[in-house]
Amino acid sequence: MAGRGGIRGSQVGAGPMGENERGELAPRTVVSFWCGNGHEVRIGFALGADHPDVWDCPKCGLVAGRDRDNLPVPAGTAPYMTHLGYLRQRRSQEEGDILLEEALAKLRGSI
Repeated sequence: MAGRGGIRGSQVGAGPMGENERGELAPRTVVSFWCGNGHEVRIGFALGADHPDVWDCPKCGLVAGRDRDNLPVPAGTAPYMTHLGYLRQRRSQEEGDILLEEALAKLRGSI
């Protein structure tokens, strides 16, 4: 093993990764966001940058807000509705009874 040469664990073209190569970072401020599950997300922003009011939590996907005591409400998703549920949105109970009687009369052959 002694005669191989080279640096172990390095890639071709890899150099020192530090301030000298990339330049200095802009002054930063860290902003904390909290989601409904209690996760804290800490994001670094440049000192003069605008901070968003909400951020997606990388742990659970909920919307996280900057105020720990007043968490944002996640956007509501419509619950699963059956065919009957959609039908009841369009028709009243009386209209449904009339349609049912017509369908039963067709099945019985009286129409």
